[in-house]
Amino acid sequence: MTTRCEWDVLPEPVKRAAEDRTGPILKAESATSGRNSELAATLWTSQGRIFCKGITTASSLSVMHHNEISVSQFLPAELAPRLLWHVEEGGWLLLGFEHVTGQHADLSPGSGDIPLVTDAVNVIAQVSVPAGRRAMSTQWARALTSEIHAAPPEKASAWSVDNADTLTSWASRAPEHIDGPALIHTDLNPANFLIADTARVIDWAWWRTGAAWIDPAFVLIRLIAAGHPPAEAEQWANRIPGFRDANPDALTAFAASVLRLWERKFPSTNTTAAARAWAQHRLG
Repeated sequence: MTTRCEWDVLPEPVKRAAEDRTGPILKAESATSGRNSELAATLWTSQGRIFCKGITTASSLSVMHHNEISVSQFLPAELAPRLLWHVEEGGWLLLGFEHVTGQHADLSPGSGDIPLVTDAVNVIAQVSVPAGRRAMSTQWARALTSEIHAAPPEKASAWSVDNADTLTSWASRAPEHIDGPALIHTDLNPANFLIADTARVIDWAWWRTGAAWIDPAFVLIRLIAAGHPPAEAEQWANRIPGFRDANPDALTAFAASVLRLWERKFPSTNTTAAARAWAQHRLG
């Protein structure tokens, strides 16, 4: 979580570095959403609008902005707003993006946004990135190392406590299943889709490479959180070839691992409750 900085109070050399890319900035309006940028603003220029996000280079969160820079070269224009420029000046890193309008996705049953989200998830699965870049299997194994040997968290549900040994056994198998060459966003929540005529996907700070079924699995959990029964959410995910072809044991292991990790970090959220519902469905 960061403290939001207004454009007008940025150091003058930082603003000049941005204007070297944009021309004079006529107006700036801060965004109200987002947690990981110290600057997030729409900038009006003589050439039109630009969305700019930024972070101080000393911040530990600056790595997320470098991640967005590194993945931008692989993202199709129809999938994500284009990164137009980035500058590092005066202790700040700024990224300037194509300005895209749209509403966050509605994933509730019957929503007309769901077909557009489906199309976007299918496009992500077709993006080619260099093999082995930011492998999710390594990150997931590291996250689970202590978790699978720990007792259930204090605020875990009664079901999770009663089934702790089964969840631990399945969760421990997850890293062996999630390796792969596919691009994965890893945070496909409704706020990271912008819906207009198509769905555009934003905030690529957590991108990884891994199995092609992982992003559909994350969306599946969000669908459950929005009111879909787990079996119905899996029917949606089966429209994505990578998910449809996945080893069933891989899905069960992943469901268990997501629950173990999220129940400790976010025990009371609707999304964690959805992850639990999916794990219950997978485990019978």
